[in-house]
Amino acid sequence: MVKKSVKETIHAKGLDISIYTEDFQNEFISLTDIARYKSDEPFIVINNWMRGKDTIEFLGLWEQLHNLDFKPIEFDRFRKEAGYNAFTLSPQKWIENTNAIGIVSKSGRYGGTFAHSDIAFEFASWISAEFKLYIIKDYKRLKNDESSRLSLGWNLNREISKLNYRIHTDAIKENLLPPELKPFQIAITYANEADVLNVALFGVTAKQWREENKDKDGNIRDYATLNQLLVLANMESYNAILIEQGKPQSERIQLLNKLAIRQLEAIEKIGIDTIKKLEEK
Repeated sequence: MVKKSVKETIHAKGLDISIYTEDFQNEFISLTDIARYKSDEPFIVINNWMRGKDTIEFLGLWEQLHNLDFKPIEFDRFRKEAGYNAFTLSPQKWIENTNAIGIVSKSGRYGGTFAHSDIAFEFASWISAEFKLYIIKDYKRLKNDESSRLSLGWNLNREISKLNYRIHTDAIKENLLPPELKPFQIAITYANEADVLNVALFGVTAKQWREENKDKDGNIRDYATLNQLLVLANMESYNAILIEQGKPQSERIQLLNKLAIRQLEAIEKIGIDTIKKLEEK
């Protein structure tokens, strides 16, 4: 299924720079628009940047950190050739040969070369350190703007998940907590039930996720995709019903896992109505 993009625009020194996301976590910024700060022929600017050995090293490292399907042999070939006068490299050639995901080449009226924000900021530094700061300033403004379409979808569904979690905790309180429990025992019960949802949806407990992601702030749900947040909200309500029915935890986790798989597959097939509406505006 073709993913749906949510688009926005940031502004730096009089230039409009396109930005889009497909998962509300990774933003891709137009290198074509950034390059126009330096020349009316942006594709030449981008290709010149990609010829540099430092650029190839950076792009290769980013892909190795984020892309399991990256082709290291092709990368090594480009790295060895970089710096020679006869060496040329375009975004399309880089993508096709290395299976890169950090740079995207789009065709059509609103096409051009886009790159993950990590890479786009590196490119902006090569263009102009001053210009990069203007880009980052408006990028942060966009991320903090509550009315932004870029962040609205993720934030909305995160809040829905929080509201449904109240239903979930109320069910735990009324059905699983004997009155004689001490505060620390109550906390353990809530945490255990939260992990029932975590394991059913993400395959790991909150503790396991923290141990595997020590470099990240927040918790496992802060890094959930939009689809996962939608399903999580439904799982919380469903688990509350199962608790009230007296289902044991071992049975509930299996039922919740089946629900998660079924709903995630359904969302992939039919898309998300909220995103479609945002795109039509």
